[in-house]
Order: sequence, then structure tokens, then C-alpha cells
Amino acid sequence: MYEKTFPNKRFKHTLEFLNKHVSNSETILDLGVENPFSKIMKEDGYTVKNTSGEDLDLDQSVFSKEQQDVVTAFEIFEHLLNPFTILSEIKSDKLFISIPMRLWFSPAYRSKTDMWDRHYHEFEDWQLDWLLEKTGWKIIDRQKWTNPVKKIGLRPLLRYFTNRYYIIYAEKIKQ
Repeated sequence: MYEKTFPNKRFKHTLEFLNKHVSNSETILDLGVENPFSKIMKEDGYTVKNTSGEDLDLDQSVFSKEQQDVVTAFEIFEHLLNPFTILSEIKSDKLFISIPMRLWFSPAYRSKTDMWDRHYHEFEDWQLDWLLEKTGWKIIDRQKWTNPVKKIGLRPLLRYFTNRYYIIYAEKIKQ
């Protein structure tokens, strides 16, 4: 299944991490429109509903309309201007976030052709951890992994040793 889907290493790690903490009986609200990974989650037996493309920085009403067991935000928070508000509005008890980590040797990603495809935030791990803590989440599990590329040069070499992706499973702290 995901072995043939680009980018397979990231999808493989993400699905294994999700399977470790979520049962197929739990429902998932996946932030962002349907995408290759939400299709993989469905193929793996999860019940997944995606957001419909609304600008989550301006409209968080999906969190009061949709009462799912789990919220997933895979490769979404780096595109948002205000992740604090979104994290504060989530009503579900379980949250999964993955992000590309900030790399000291590479500038933040910005597409030259798509004005929406850019990273406003490339977090260091401690920054995302602190953001979750400030918005009432307790981190239960986390992982990091590298993302080597098949190119020649100093930056491609550094990608073999430098973690690029960070994934977190957190639970809402009961008030």
C-alpha cells in the first residue's frame, strides 16, 4: 500500500505511529482536504473525515461541528499563521501532529508557483512542545526521523544525519 506511495518513508513512519495509538473504532478528523495520506488511513481501516478547505486561521467552526475521537494534523501546522488558536479550539481528546522541522542549513520552504504552498512556521521540537503545553495538551509520545535525498552536495549529506520530521501524539488535559 504505502510502500508505493511517495513520500513512502514519511507515510510509513506516520502510519506506524498512528497504529500504535489509535484503534480502527475511533473516528478521525484530518485537518486539510483529502490527500494521499488520508486515503492511506482509510485503506488501513480508519474512519476519516477531512476539513473542506476552509482557512483554519480564520474559521475554526469545524471543531464545534465535528465531534471526532481524534484530530490529525499531518504537515499542516507549518502552513498556518495562528496554530495557537486552532490548538485551543480542538475538542477531541487525542491529537496527532507531524511537522517538518526547521533546518539550520536550509531556508523555510516557499513555493515559487503556489502562493498557498509555503511554510510560515518551521518549528524546532521544543517550540511545538511548548505550543502544545500552552494550549492544554500533554505529549504522550513523539518520534523524529531523517529525510535523505538522492542528490549530491553538503545539504543532501546533512539530511542523512539531521532529523527533518517530528510527530507527536498528545492528549487534552482535563480541566
